[in-house]
Amino acid sequence: MTTRVLVTGLGATTPVGGDVADTWSALLAGHSGVARLEHPWVEALPTHIGAPVLVEPSEVLDRVKARRLDRSGQLAMVAALEAWSDSGLDQADLDPERVAVAIASGIGGVTTLLSNYDSLINSGPRRVSPLAIPMLMPNGPAAAVGLAVGAKAGVHTPVSACASGNEAIALGIDLIRLGRADVVVCGGTEAAIHALPMAAFGQMMALSRRNDEPTRASRPWDKGRDGFVLGEGAAVIVLESQAHAEARGAKAYAEAAGAGVTADSHDIAQPDPAGLGATRAMKLAMREAGLTPTDIVHINAHATSTPQGDLAEAGAIKNALDGQTDHVVVTSTKSMTGHLLGAAGALESVATIMALRERRVPPTINLEDPEDVGLDVATTVRDLPAGQIAALNNSFGFGGHNVAVAFRSVE
Repeated sequence: MTTRVLVTGLGATTPVGGDVADTWSALLAGHSGVARLEHPWVEALPTHIGAPVLVEPSEVLDRVKARRLDRSGQLAMVAALEAWSDSGLDQADLDPERVAVAIASGIGGVTTLLSNYDSLINSGPRRVSPLAIPMLMPNGPAAAVGLAVGAKAGVHTPVSACASGNEAIALGIDLIRLGRADVVVCGGTEAAIHALPMAAFGQMMALSRRNDEPTRASRPWDKGRDGFVLGEGAAVIVLESQAHAEARGAKAYAEAAGAGVTADSHDIAQPDPAGLGATRAMKLAMREAGLTPTDIVHINAHATSTPQGDLAEAGAIKNALDGQTDHVVVTSTKSMTGHLLGAAGALESVATIMALRERRVPPTINLEDPEDVGLDVATTVRDLPAGQIAALNNSFGFGGHNVAVAFRSVE
């Protein structure tokens, strides 16, 4: 018998809110977190806009502890501490050897790496921080969260570009179903709003250059889309086996019912135009969850606002659902948050879970001249039906990574 995995805690810090409640309210209201960046280096770049977090982590974390973490680690800690508190778990009552962590990042501690390189070049090796290595290593955020919750069942850091956050959740489901943990704190974090990553993405023609209209720049499926908007933030969910959650009388937001992980083997940056890998990921997630296309009522799409990616995903969704899409409400919350890279899948999983719990789907904003993709894309808040319902959250990343996670409502 397959072990049921429940979501018992949520945490987030995002471009539209400092916690889950504020983020969810902003998404339902259609608020954009995209703005013109104030950094002096912005003027030399073709893209001057981004989506920084609304609440600085220094406003939440102890200052001394925060200084020992890269910004990506700080954001992960903010989200993880909220999720842990929300779950009601008490470290004193847990077996640490049954608690695991899976916090992903697509890029890792890039700001620490670059700032310490600047110190080395400008001032010599003595000016390099002795904390640089634990701060810049990609597993730094996961390690910090693991220390905070006392996890001894394993601390993991999936790195699969923009699919990383969703892959961490898929790993969390597996860890519980394999019997390796009862509780997994999982999600993703990213803090890469810096001159070098933005210059590099710009050279790939991946970023929107709608500098004069920041809040209208991220526009998935719109004919006027010209690339994604780089965002930052973190989102974390607490997964528990049903037996563990019920034994302590925990609330449950949803069931993490299954996941599908595939690879395109097509191109390092471009998606397979036929969306074959993405299709298989969704089908695998549904199969693992025991769902059929008619059970799916909502999809939070990866849809980043790139010309090729949005169309490939639309085709993949239709193929995965065997053309049965009339009953499915699709949205892209990246239209408001921008693209959080390795944290995107985790944040969009939180949005998917909240949509199932509250039976409301946030809109895709800025969809003014839509492509004819054959999907019901929400441009206003949409209600979901009563009864047991299910949803998919899609994440795809450079390298051809595809991850879909299936969630099911709980009464």
